[in-house]
Amino acid sequence: MTLRLSTIACAALLCGCAVGPRYEVPTAASPTTFKEAAGWTPAAPADALEKGPWWTLFGDPVLNELAASIDVNNQNVALAAAQYAQARAVVAEQRASLFPTVSLDASAGRSGGGGTTRTANNYRVDIGGSWEPDIWGSLRAGVTGAQASAQASAAQLASARLSAQGELVANYIGLRQADVEKDILDTTVAGYERVLQITQNRVNAGVTAKSDLLQAQTQLSNARADQLTVVRQRAVYEHAIAVLLGKAPSEFSLAPARWRIVVPEVPLGVPSTLLQRRPDIAAAERDVAAANENIGIARAAYFPSLNLSASYGYGNSQVGGLFNASNSLWSLGVSAAQAIFNAGATTARVDQAKAARDAAIARYRQAVLDAFANVEDQLAATRALAQQQELRRQASEAADQVEQQMENRYRAGQVNYTDVVSAQVTALNARRALIQVQADRQTTAVALIQSLGGGWHAEGPPR
Repeated sequence: MTLRLSTIACAALLCGCAVGPRYEVPTAASPTTFKEAAGWTPAAPADALEKGPWWTLFGDPVLNELAASIDVNNQNVALAAAQYAQARAVVAEQRASLFPTVSLDASAGRSGGGGTTRTANNYRVDIGGSWEPDIWGSLRAGVTGAQASAQASAAQLASARLSAQGELVANYIGLRQADVEKDILDTTVAGYERVLQITQNRVNAGVTAKSDLLQAQTQLSNARADQLTVVRQRAVYEHAIAVLLGKAPSEFSLAPARWRIVVPEVPLGVPSTLLQRRPDIAAAERDVAAANENIGIARAAYFPSLNLSASYGYGNSQVGGLFNASNSLWSLGVSAAQAIFNAGATTARVDQAKAARDAAIARYRQAVLDAFANVEDQLAATRALAQQQELRRQASEAADQVEQQMENRYRAGQVNYTDVVSAQVTALNARRALIQVQADRQTTAVALIQSLGGGWHAEGPPR
């Protein structure tokens, strides 16, 4: 018993040893402000902040209902959730290695032989345990590494959720844009049909050449073909939304509805701390932490491993007297193992772990740089598109007036039909360009929200 106590005491003292490097969060580029937006504050880690249902900033009840069901139905999110659950189970498995293993064994046997009729019974019951003390910290490093991997998996789950939400909102915007374009083309086709009838009357009266009629027919056919293109595009968006919601496209449909052209403005007071809420950055940093622990696990192979074992039980030829004290059996054991020569394999594994950590650090730093670039890109696009929308609106209004004037002058015989065709094409393109820039502003807002890690909380209603 003295030997057992001494061994356990030595092991307890040695458990304070650790051969792995101390983890420090890698440094990365961290500008104090964003180039494309003044008034922002320095960045700091804040990936655990509550992000909220950011899609409600677009003010569309149908969109709110669709986006809220992403967590329940989207299969990519379900996959990430299952992977996170698996990572948590790995943590529990690694933590169990820190504790002794206890087992209970029971056996019964009957033997005989040697040409005699004598047989013997043997009954045995043992309870035993074994424990590998974490002398060099490798087991604790495994637990810590598994915890970091689980945290990275949690960040990947958040990333999958954010990606699915952003994709759904962008597809929904595209679908509503298609609805508006379809309305514009329906109105355009109706107008072209009226002009075609006027041209037909003028040809019948011998006032104009048949070429004008052919041009009018060409314009009408092209507009009808554009109608079909928009219908096809809308169907593609609807199918994509169905898949994001975990439904078969044949089981899902969205009725045409009014497009709410709401573009959330980024408040200038939003701190750049929100950048650290990006789940991909959080996952990359946790991957570095896990890789750092792997170095300690690899280094532990330089040192001997120790295993303690003990058992206590009873053995007898009769069940009735099996548990008498005189039939008790016990054993204690200590074993140690150390690799004497492995041709540098241990050193190679340590070098591999170090290189893997360095690679993880590089990926983390690149993720931070990409994140800042993404935010800058979207801020620049937001500002430019806001200015473009006003110019597109002015161009569309002017083109509409020119189209109407040309049609009136054509009826009065003051201009050729070629001038009418040119005005019609310009007006239709201007209307569609205005719709496109409005959709671009919304999708850019979605991209900016994703770049910031899931949104912000602004004062007052969005514009």
